[in-house]
Amino acid sequence: MSSNCPDSDVTDGAVLPNEQWSSVSRHVANSYVEANNALLAAMGFSPSAEAAGEGTGDEPRTKTTSTVDPPVTEVAFGDETWLMERSTDAYDDLGVGDYVRFSKPIEATDVSAFAQVSGDTNRLHLAETFAEATQFDGRIAHGTLVAGTISAALARFPGLTVYLSQDLEFQAPVEIGETVTATCEIVEALGDTRYRLHTTVENADETTVIDGEAVVVIDEAPSPGDDDADSSPD
Repeated sequence: MSSNCPDSDVTDGAVLPNEQWSSVSRHVANSYVEANNALLAAMGFSPSAEAAGEGTGDEPRTKTTSTVDPPVTEVAFGDETWLMERSTDAYDDLGVGDYVRFSKPIEATDVSAFAQVSGDTNRLHLAETFAEATQFDGRIAHGTLVAGTISAALARFPGLTVYLSQDLEFQAPVEIGETVTATCEIVEALGDTRYRLHTTVENADETTVIDGEAVVVIDEAPSPGDDDADSSPD
């Protein structure tokens, strides 16, 4: 009797079921290992000898450590090119007229990362030759990427800010490399820690590129020890 299974052992013309299953299992496992190693190599990792399946039996294997950096770097909570100004640092003092301003440059790396994360691969933002033939004469940043600086400003109010709504009007494009400044100012206290804010984004020439209005909740931020206190026995 013959078998289509790779590496099958034949004894007296018959395939032993246990050996056949073992052979198939080894073949499938090796296929997965090879596919995994190919994926790791594409991502910039060097598979260790153990992961690559080198060695046989129970012989000792030395685990190797890759010296290649991971493909995704750690995201920091701040950057030296970011600037912030706010009218008060005290949560209890928040009220109408208080504001936060947040500034950052919109770099080509920001545009590429936003396209990857959002899936918005409009060539107007990514392809220079294509963009030069449009009314903008070159690449511009995604409008929603620029609008994200409003969210960044809101996050810098004292306390914990949660979005409820946001209206936006895009008034001018932002070229890649421009520094923009988002300003969020409380214009009405709605009660129950809810506020209405006027939200704008300006470029370095103080031209308004985005105008809008947001409604948010700004609660008092929990203290670092609150979680421990909640979990402690009575």
